[in-house]
Amino acid sequence: MIILSAIYNSSCKESVEEKKSRKIINAKHAIVIHGGAGYYPAGQDSGMDLLYRQSLLHVIHIGDSLLGSGASGVDVVEKCISIMEDDSLFNAGRGSVLNEEGIVSMDASIMNGLDGKAGAVSGLTQTRNPIKLARLVMDSTAHVFLSGEGAEKFSESKGLEKMPPYWFISQKAIKAREDALKKLKEEKHGTVGCVVLDVYGNIVAGTSTGGMTMKKWGRIGDSPIIGAGTFADNASCGISCTGHGEYFIRNVVAYDVSARMKYLNEDITEAADKIIMVQLKNIDAKGGLVGLDKNGKVCMSFNTPTMFRAYKVKGEKAESFIN
Repeated sequence: MIILSAIYNSSCKESVEEKKSRKIINAKHAIVIHGGAGYYPAGQDSGMDLLYRQSLLHVIHIGDSLLGSGASGVDVVEKCISIMEDDSLFNAGRGSVLNEEGIVSMDASIMNGLDGKAGAVSGLTQTRNPIKLARLVMDSTAHVFLSGEGAEKFSESKGLEKMPPYWFISQKAIKAREDALKKLKEEKHGTVGCVVLDVYGNIVAGTSTGGMTMKKWGRIGDSPIIGAGTFADNASCGISCTGHGEYFIRNVVAYDVSARMKYLNEDITEAADKIIMVQLKNIDAKGGLVGLDKNGKVCMSFNTPTMFRAYKVKGEKAESFIN
């Protein structure tokens, strides 16, 4: 496990729209994160349970502190996901699972509910923090989605830290690949994600992943796809998903939560539960999501045995959960 850094990167640059929006309102800032949904045997290894929960709470406290100090939602989401990407406990960044070729292939996305801008990247093998590159796509290009070699070239042009492919490979990922070769049913489907409501009333969501163990042919899941794995709209909610990506793409899950809130007048928990616990469960789709509505209400819905997750709302105690 990588030692987590609590140092805030003050070099993050806000967009013009964000700067214009930096008028503090009496918002109840909030943050919710996830570290993937799946079949982790919670309770069977209390030491690992503790490590996961400590890591989740560490990220939550950093994000809450930044939000309380007036940091923008985009900066907070980028920072929090970067920490999880550097922590080999999670299937993102340095903890990413290995594909069929035995290397990592990382994806990430971020969306700002203030203006609807978004950035996404996929197929990364060297960029240390995919979420930082997704942020740059959103802020520094006219595009939304860059992939593979082109995304890595863009990363290099922006001076992001790059690491050799072997740096990302953890012993846990090697074992997961070996297990998957024996029994593909035990694939790992985790991701990391973060949704925040900042003091300016803006909702921002981001997601980052190493994808599926043993994935083939440049497979891309829902995590970098706006509307499927990540969505944010100040008028409704912010959502970050985790699970079997193909089903989340087909059902446009992240956007669907927002749509149900807007058009059916459902609250965030009702909307999420109908999608995760009914719609997806009926087609045997596994996974979950975390989200926040415009009032800071937290949602954490999943249909798998476990989902690593934590949240904190201003004035309340931080909480973390596994099952």
